[in-house]
Amino acid sequence: MKPVWIIDDDRSIRWVFEKALGREGIDFRAYASAGEALEHLADEPPQVVVSDIRMPGVSGLAFMQALKERLPQTPVIIMTAYSDLESAVAAFQGGAFEYLPKPFDVDHAVELVRRAMEESRRQVEAPAEGGDTPEIIGQAPAMQEVFRAIGRLAQSHATVLITGESGTGKELVARALHRHSPRAARAFIAINTAAIPKDLLESELFGHERGAFTGAQAMRRGRFEQADGGTLFLDEIGDMPPDLQTRLLRVLSDGQFYRVGGHTPLTANVRVIAATHQDLEARVKQGLFREDLYHRLNVIRLRLPSLRERRDDIPVLARHFLAKSARELGVEVKRLTEAAMQFLAAQDLPGNVRQLENLCHWVTVMAPGQVVDVADLPPDVRGETQAAGSAGESGTWKDALEREVTARLARGESGIADPLTRDFETALITRALAHTGGRRIEAAGLLGIGRNTLTRKVQELRIDK
Repeated sequence: MKPVWIIDDDRSIRWVFEKALGREGIDFRAYASAGEALEHLADEPPQVVVSDIRMPGVSGLAFMQALKERLPQTPVIIMTAYSDLESAVAAFQGGAFEYLPKPFDVDHAVELVRRAMEESRRQVEAPAEGGDTPEIIGQAPAMQEVFRAIGRLAQSHATVLITGESGTGKELVARALHRHSPRAARAFIAINTAAIPKDLLESELFGHERGAFTGAQAMRRGRFEQADGGTLFLDEIGDMPPDLQTRLLRVLSDGQFYRVGGHTPLTANVRVIAATHQDLEARVKQGLFREDLYHRLNVIRLRLPSLRERRDDIPVLARHFLAKSARELGVEVKRLTEAAMQFLAAQDLPGNVRQLENLCHWVTVMAPGQVVDVADLPPDVRGETQAAGSAGESGTWKDALEREVTARLARGESGIADPLTRDFETALITRALAHTGGRRIEAAGLLGIGRNTLTRKVQELRIDK
């Protein structure tokens, strides 16, 4: 294992790190100047660097720049006794992993080093990125079913109905179906039927002739004509007004339609993909959606799982969205701690993938450091835990636990004590560490357990791995 480098002209700081890292069994090298460290860069490259920002000769920022040119993936923790805005901005713009103002808590500093070491290992173990970003990301079994369905439908011209909660990525799936179909070279036209006023929707879909209504100064081709030979994606189809449902049914039945104010029948070779977050069967029973149109659209149904059903995908999605936001903003990619990642994975996130993407963009802009812990997440997310939601239904977290036990027993599950106990202990320790900023001694005191017990539990529950 490559060593951790400590660079500081202050002998007492080097001594503190030497004792702390030695006690933790972490291999290290200590240098009194950045220039001295640079001389050894070719001999024994570091796994992590902890460097003061202001030193005689080569500064910490200059050293970091030189290091990044040769070893761009090496995490650098910048220390400074000058906790000012300029220093912090300069450190992060230079690519620092984290910013450690002096004086610092030794346990917190060691935790930072461990997180940086873990990040370094991930950088080494991570497979090389491909040239193209995946169209849709998902490793969970529910998403694999979606991928298989897209593959089976690749050569089909059949109408598809995509269902799923808001924010699950229905348009992404529609685009993937188009991109892998024989129509890929032609247009993909998307329209949200719920976002367009009823009076304008008919003209939007079918076009209008000049003078058809006030303001119609020229003939306009509608979405069906624009999508000729390609794919038309009708999002939120459940909100379509009844009279337009009738016109859409006619198009799907015989392929013909009229522009608003027109008398000449038009045809368009269009594959229709519809989507909705609503229960169309229920709307049919309520008389709000035509049953014959429902059956025309429901030729092949593709259901997208909510994020609650694919929690294992949250870490890979979060890393993807953080990298995407960083590219868009031209900044360094933020990193979520394991505790923050586990916290996110435990949330219901009713807005699904869209909410997670927005959250990651917020983190990129608003989180104070490069490494983002639970306490750095948006307040509304931190305040909406599953326990709180359950308490709203029954009053206490104990009632929520009793319901969970009852549900598992009803499903015939056995051996439920161990996983529930692990979840309980993980929640306790994760929240305590988030509250103390990762300081284990303080977290152990708050929980009423010994630091060694806390460390063992962290390892057993894989909280920081």
